[in-house]
Amino acid sequence: MGPLQAGAGVYDATETEGCMEQTYVRIGGVPTTTDRWDEVLNPHDGQAVARVPSCGTQEVEAACEHALKVLRRDDFPQYARAEVLERTITLLDSRREEFARTITLESAKPIRDARDEVDRAIETFRFTAAEARRLVGEMVPMDASRVGVGRLGFALRVPAGVVAAVTPFDFPLNLVAHKLAPAIAAGCPVVLKPAEETPLSAIRLVDLLVEAGLPADWVSVVTGGAEVGQTLVRHPVPRVVSFTGGAEIGHAIRRAAPEKKVLLELGSNAPVIIEPDADLADVARRVRQAAYAFAGQSRISTRRVLVHRDVHQEFLALLADAVADLVVGDPFDEATDVGPLIRASETERVLAWVQEAVAGGGHLVAGGEVRDGILLPTVVDEPPPAARLVREEVFGPVVTVQAYGTFDEAVALANDSPYALHVGVFTRDLGIALRAIRELEFGGVLVNEVPTFRADQEPYGGLRHGGNTREGPAYSIQEMTELRFGLICP
Repeated sequence: MGPLQAGAGVYDATETEGCMEQTYVRIGGVPTTTDRWDEVLNPHDGQAVARVPSCGTQEVEAACEHALKVLRRDDFPQYARAEVLERTITLLDSRREEFARTITLESAKPIRDARDEVDRAIETFRFTAAEARRLVGEMVPMDASRVGVGRLGFALRVPAGVVAAVTPFDFPLNLVAHKLAPAIAAGCPVVLKPAEETPLSAIRLVDLLVEAGLPADWVSVVTGGAEVGQTLVRHPVPRVVSFTGGAEIGHAIRRAAPEKKVLLELGSNAPVIIEPDADLADVARRVRQAAYAFAGQSRISTRRVLVHRDVHQEFLALLADAVADLVVGDPFDEATDVGPLIRASETERVLAWVQEAVAGGGHLVAGGEVRDGILLPTVVDEPPPAARLVREEVFGPVVTVQAYGTFDEAVALANDSPYALHVGVFTRDLGIALRAIRELEFGGVLVNEVPTFRADQEPYGGLRHGGNTREGPAYSIQEMTELRFGLICP
């Protein structure tokens, strides 16, 4: 590990070597490089677009130790943290296109969707900035008990400690914002490990925060693969681990760090239930967007369509027509709806799952083939219940359709999953809507909306393999702080 310059402050994060961008990371406020580099590849054409330091134990150790010093320094008061978040909103809005193009470059997210992600990140900072000014403790009514009479009791909200934040590739800007903004509001220094496929958006966001007035050493970034993440979450300094990613890794983190507060936002194979009174054409259009945006690489992409048997064939035809209109191609093309998956190996895996479901008796309605390296939007009707497309998190441009007879059956099918993040229900029947909210065992039940909908201020999170926390500015700040009881006696 080697610093590029001493001290802290805004710095030029990149140098150009030929056509490749060479990007550095901040560790303890100092722009830092390593002896080895990792290439960041454009998933659309496979070309290297940048290289970032290949961090290891030494960099993680330095980042954690410095974060602890920052925490103990205790020189970043609440009003100043709120002001930084407010200035970040203005700066990010002024560079909307720059950040959108960075997202598309490193993830192949279609440029229109990338712009939407930047807009959502701005909203995340806006909601968090408001919450940062409302961070308060509470009074404890000591006179409510005989022993407390004459005493003043209160609970302060204090930072829970250094936060280790580990983020995925699917929202390389907004999910980083969902970790960093609440931690800043709570007063917690952060060591951030972004996804190895998409580190550029995260690095640039940290630079933007520093430009907005964040102390340069408040957030350190360590780039690299799984070993870096494992070293970070096991390090004794971070007291909070905030992880978004796969369920298997998330639960492994919880087992490896039982003494820490581990906040997990994990997987989903989000179902949508369609009752016979729903507007089928409208639902088909919504599923078209919800299932195939960013090639289905969102934790709440619509996966399983459960449709009443009376309208099964009608809906299937409408969905097939809607899918046929999707534009597949270059993610920088303004017309593109669906681009490539993050890696060629993921394309091979998802295609294998589709072929397995069809071989088991499922009917291929659309897609199921790769063209110019891109898996075409796929619909599989009535796959076998044990197929991985039904049971697991496919993370690709695939929807399965299953018919049901009664709402009881639909609820049972939806609940029969290890994942339980969001579920959507389309009906005009108020009684069915109320039953759905009571009986569907998910973190969020959305009536007349696809499960892919998320408002950044909502308490977002799942059950079972879906996670153990609720994200959203107000809720994340609560998770990253703790109550400290104070008592004053006469």
